[in-house]
Amino acid sequence: MREPYRTSTITFRVDPQVPEPRPIALAGEAIRAGGLVAFPTETVYGLGANALDSAAVEKIFRAKSRPANDPLIVHIADLSQLPGLAVSVSELAYRLLERFAPGALTLVLNKREAVPANLTAGMDTVAVRMPDHPVALALINAAGLPIAAPSANRFSRPSPTTAQHVADDLKGRVDIILDGGPTGIGLESTILSLVGEAPQVLRPGGVSLEELRAIVPDLTYQPQYLADEAAAASSPGSMLKHYSPRATVVLFRGDDDLAVWAAMRAFADEHDHVGAMTLEREASRFADLDVTVESLGADLDAAAARLFSALRSLDSRGLKWILARAPDSSGLGLAIGDRLLRAAEGDVIDVKPRR
Repeated sequence: MREPYRTSTITFRVDPQVPEPRPIALAGEAIRAGGLVAFPTETVYGLGANALDSAAVEKIFRAKSRPANDPLIVHIADLSQLPGLAVSVSELAYRLLERFAPGALTLVLNKREAVPANLTAGMDTVAVRMPDHPVALALINAAGLPIAAPSANRFSRPSPTTAQHVADDLKGRVDIILDGGPTGIGLESTILSLVGEAPQVLRPGGVSLEELRAIVPDLTYQPQYLADEAAAASSPGSMLKHYSPRATVVLFRGDDDLAVWAAMRAFADEHDHVGAMTLEREASRFADLDVTVESLGADLDAAAARLFSALRSLDSRGLKWILARAPDSSGLGLAIGDRLLRAAEGDVIDVKPRR
């Protein structure tokens, strides 16, 4: 087991739209010096280091206790940085970037030799994206180099959507936290591989399949989760156990609304110390039971933004169980369902329709 990266953590509050120059400059200096900086993106907070410095990249793995077979995403601020990271970048890649960059889309491309092997888990591909957040872009520009950045949390914990979440997990393991307030989307980027025979989504996220298929009509998505640390993951964030609180998450899935809610209520009635995550309109379903309910908001956009925060909030109350219902798999629902499945470590209760 590698020793954790230890340091003193300084937090700077920055304007999320027009970040103040001094903290950004200090953070950029820290990146160039081989340190770690946590910063907001439009998806979640990232834990950044110099993507071209293998020793700095190693600190990310040590700080997060992240297994070495789980590759990282490289963040850029301008498309001119892409040729320094990837080779044989296709016309399709540039079409996708023209539409979705900056934004919540990560492309997996063939890597250049300059990209450290520990960043890519020894594979010959690299994952790259351009974040759509003024603080993230300012930091990359201040550093003057691409920044490797997975989510800024301990490995397998729910991803951070506020600077406080970062501090809860990584205080003393990150040099600087740039506090730019809560993130917008709340779910990580969609990862799309452009290597191999055909384009394939490896992880659903902030850009929906429907949006991508407007450009790549034959795009496929087949969930592939890695259950152990033996082999290199096909993309960042592919582990089955991921986004998990200390409490046990129980995921219910089914098309019959009444049957699903009946099953969830029955579970809550039979167990102690139960929490639940629901949309606002569904919270009253547990009103007569001893269940701690966290609202995910009015719709799937709100649910995506609130998901990880709700998991952390319920977990902080010492609950044993957290119940959730799998959403419809269209739009952001696919990404939300993916995160819930992995928070539940693949344990799903499929509820049959009532007769």
